[in-house]
Amino acid sequence: MTRLTRAVRALVTALATVLAMTGASASARAGADTGAPKEFVALSAVDPTIIQEMRYFTPHNFVGRRVDGYEQPICILTRPAARALHKAQLTLLRKGYTLKVYDCYRPQRAVNHFVRWAEDLGDQATKGEFYPNVDKTRLFEDGYIAEKSGHSRGSTMDLTIVKLPARPTRPYHPGEPLVPCFAPKRDRFPDNSVDMGTGFDCFDTLAHTLDPRIQGAQRANRLLLKSTLESAGFVNLAEEWWHYTYQPEPYPDTYFDFPVSWKSLTAAD
Repeated sequence: MTRLTRAVRALVTALATVLAMTGASASARAGADTGAPKEFVALSAVDPTIIQEMRYFTPHNFVGRRVDGYEQPICILTRPAARALHKAQLTLLRKGYTLKVYDCYRPQRAVNHFVRWAEDLGDQATKGEFYPNVDKTRLFEDGYIAEKSGHSRGSTMDLTIVKLPARPTRPYHPGEPLVPCFAPKRDRFPDNSVDMGTGFDCFDTLAHTLDPRIQGAQRANRLLLKSTLESAGFVNLAEEWWHYTYQPEPYPDTYFDFPVSWKSLTAAD
């Protein structure tokens, strides 16, 4: 999630309004009605061995419910990003690990849902797990939420590493007790990921990839993910150990809005 100050956030909002008035906002919502360009693919069609745990299709995320635009639990990426991820997967399989993705392409309508949630200061239902040490009024200033996300361009994903053989994990049940995302792994919600020091989507500086407080096996696990993905052409977002973007991006300036569904992948055929 790109870091934005309140002033920059206001500027982005104003600019978006101007673009909409001039008809130039099409690139910000490309594919909303026509489906995905043919350059987008289902990750499972490129590499079915990569585990998919699509968190925003479930209620186990910081919003606390299924996020707008996630109609099916599938990972969609641009073809170059999916092929590069397959390359990284082959490297990890030889070492006894597999990749697991939490999120891939993210429609703009989902990002808008995040923004609405962040602006609703009365909704603190997930604070105990995802942002226990952060005041919700600071989610924009601290860079955890923004009006645009690189995920909407199709070449960014959130992912981790799982030791093989992968142990199945139980589903989250809304209303169950929440545990801080930076608690010891044994105390957090079950996740067959190797221990990365925090859970996915942990709004805390401990989630910074190279935070010096993360040492030992946790740091080694982060570095294994980082080195493997960088060798395949990905770049990490320093504030989130799970966030990687394939470069060069096929659509560096286009934010798509087609839903996450199989139908989106066939609509343009």
